[in-house]
Amino acid sequence: MFGLGILSGLLIVPLCGAAFILTLGDETEAVRRNARWAALATTIVTFVLSLVAWSRYDTSTASFQLVETHAWLTETIRFKLGVDGFSMPLVLLTTFLMPFCIAASWNSIGTRVKEYFVAFLVLETTMIGVFCSLDLVLFYLFFEAGLIPMFLIIGIWGGKRRIYASFKFFLYTLLGSVLMLLAIMAMYWHAGTTDIPTLLTTRFPVGMQWWLWLAFFASFAVKMPMWPVHTWLPDAHVEAPTAGSVILAGILLKMGGYGFIRVSLPMFPDASQAFAPLVFALSVIAIIFTSLIALMQTDIKKLIAYSSVAHMGFVTLGLFTLNEQGIQGALFLMISHGIVSGALFLCVGVVYDRMHTREIAAYGGLVKRMPLFAAAMMVFTMANVGLPGTSGFVGEFLAMMGAFKANPTVAFFSVFGIILSAGYALWLYARVIYGKLEKPALMGILDLDLREKIIIAPLVALTIYYGVHPAPILDTFAPSTEALMQSMKTALSTTQTAAVVPPVAR
Repeated sequence: MFGLGILSGLLIVPLCGAAFILTLGDETEAVRRNARWAALATTIVTFVLSLVAWSRYDTSTASFQLVETHAWLTETIRFKLGVDGFSMPLVLLTTFLMPFCIAASWNSIGTRVKEYFVAFLVLETTMIGVFCSLDLVLFYLFFEAGLIPMFLIIGIWGGKRRIYASFKFFLYTLLGSVLMLLAIMAMYWHAGTTDIPTLLTTRFPVGMQWWLWLAFFASFAVKMPMWPVHTWLPDAHVEAPTAGSVILAGILLKMGGYGFIRVSLPMFPDASQAFAPLVFALSVIAIIFTSLIALMQTDIKKLIAYSSVAHMGFVTLGLFTLNEQGIQGALFLMISHGIVSGALFLCVGVVYDRMHTREIAAYGGLVKRMPLFAAAMMVFTMANVGLPGTSGFVGEFLAMMGAFKANPTVAFFSVFGIILSAGYALWLYARVIYGKLEKPALMGILDLDLREKIIIAPLVALTIYYGVHPAPILDTFAPSTEALMQSMKTALSTTQTAAVVPPVAR
């Protein structure tokens, strides 16, 4: 792509599409139509390009692949890109979901259409950049740059409280990331580089690891989001347009988990082991507490938003079990949740476009008028619960296996979250889909149209496919997970040996 590598192409194509849309002139109906088609075409081309990258990716090795490096800020900080088993699936998830977001916004966005799609295309570049960056400064810049388009998407095209929600989202995530920037500076002063592959082999002093881990934790915990810094998420979800909620739940939340697996665990193994009980405690609280809150919600979007916080609790729980089952379960759950939660928000958008309300009490008996919608919603609800045969089961089961291996008490309490998830998810489905069709406004509601079928059908297929055949994802994670476990084991054993050897012997 322009003489650069394929990963640079993934970053450039959305920006080219955004630039083209900006040249379309004053907003008329023809310009709006052209902007929609240009955005859809751009995201499809980007997805195809990511499939080309996947075709060149070797799943049998843990090393970084498709690596490219370009001169940037002197020789110390370079524009370096690459993917491994942790990042490649997340790149594919990002490019896969974006066309659905554009299609879901086809009729629901009628004002400032050009700017809306430009914001989404710029956001796509920043999200891909986070997962492809092999330099910590570049990672930080993409990590923070994504705040701007999402801030605009919520603040301009959101609901009644969009200004409050957008500023809350922006300030929470920005303040947490200030400490991450300070930590990156400290790592550069110690190691003399911000190159991620080099830092993965650098041994930071144990005392320094603690402070660095806490600084990165402040940013990643907000992004996940973990309890108690999760309160920005329900507001952002409720006020964001449908496509904004899909990206928030499907991709942006995963940046926190990716940060833990890319930076915190491999670079600060001693601190990660020391702070694992803290993460366990926060994760269990998040799983149980937010599930109870979800049971009390009257807004469909807010209920699904709190369920996302609970599911991210399983992700952090699995990551810090520090064993292969837990980490692979957490990573798989990130991919599954991206598909399932994105699909659930798309389903909410379907009925909202017809009824212009998200209140649970406004619905009931939809199965009689929307049987296809009811069937699709059932699949996603069952996956959200973790029913065997759906993708949601695989990740939660592996994460729980890892948790039981690491700490049976933590695993015991986290099981209550699974029980509660069945409660709020099935309660929501029963209230919206079943019951009597007696509300006058619902009598003429129509089932899925062709555009909505095209959007939802692939998500249904993937939810079931990865539930019965999870190997393609797990096999991609496996080499990188094994390499991470080996490096952490070596680092921790070195620290333990150094602690028991007398100073004179050293």
